[in-house]
Amino acid sequence: MLRSLKELEGYTVQATDGDIGKVENFLLDDKDWTVRYLVVKTGSSLFLNRQQLLISPISFRLAEWSSRHFNLALTMDKIKSSPSIDMDKPVSRQNERDFYHYYGYPYYWGSSGTWGTGTNPGFLAASMWNDVPAQPAEASGDVHLRSAGELRGYHIQGSDEAIGHVEDFIVDDVSWEIHYLVIDTSNWWFGKKVLVAPQWARSVSWSKSNVYVDLSREAVKKSPEWNAAAIIDREYEARLHSHYARPGYWAGGQKEETKNATI
Repeated sequence: MLRSLKELEGYTVQATDGDIGKVENFLLDDKDWTVRYLVVKTGSSLFLNRQQLLISPISFRLAEWSSRHFNLALTMDKIKSSPSIDMDKPVSRQNERDFYHYYGYPYYWGSSGTWGTGTNPGFLAASMWNDVPAQPAEASGDVHLRSAGELRGYHIQGSDEAIGHVEDFIVDDVSWEIHYLVIDTSNWWFGKKVLVAPQWARSVSWSKSNVYVDLSREAVKKSPEWNAAAIIDREYEARLHSHYARPGYWAGGQKEETKNATI
């Protein structure tokens, strides 16, 4: 099912023996547009010296959507002793290696799939630890993790005029892939909100906080409107993709790549 990341903020994260805290942010992989980590604000006295923790979806045992809980297949003590990561600095690949090695999970990077050779984090959760290094061409510091909180507010520049700004993200709750950016057009079109797939962007300028898309303002104006209260079903997605003459990701086509340019 497709869900809003904003909707998932505030979810309680629970170990097998107690609550860890609440979700306050997400780290997105801007290469594959996938949520790699939940940033959890700790609420237990067990974590007095650690105000934030990274939790991977690989660690999930069960998601209780009705009660807003993520249940982990980890104990509080295991999480307490996990590698410390300074959230005020970019998460390096070495940080990730230490994190994955500690929990005994195979790397998600270095293979053709979104999660290793699979399509969802459950695939890695079911695998044994395999100490396979990242691809040699990948520099140790060359990671693609971005804060969802930072990306909100980025401006969307269309082929002719500005379209709006990023307000939210729509994620698949199994694969944790970001399928759409929620775009707020209130600066020119009465607050209409529309969805744009991140793969439709031709480039992203992290230095200018801009996303450039080959979509005209008129095309966006006529696109199917996004309603936060409505479930995004396949019928709506088909209309959206048809409007922009883009193939549906569900049809098994190859992913389009976004050029994450630094301009």
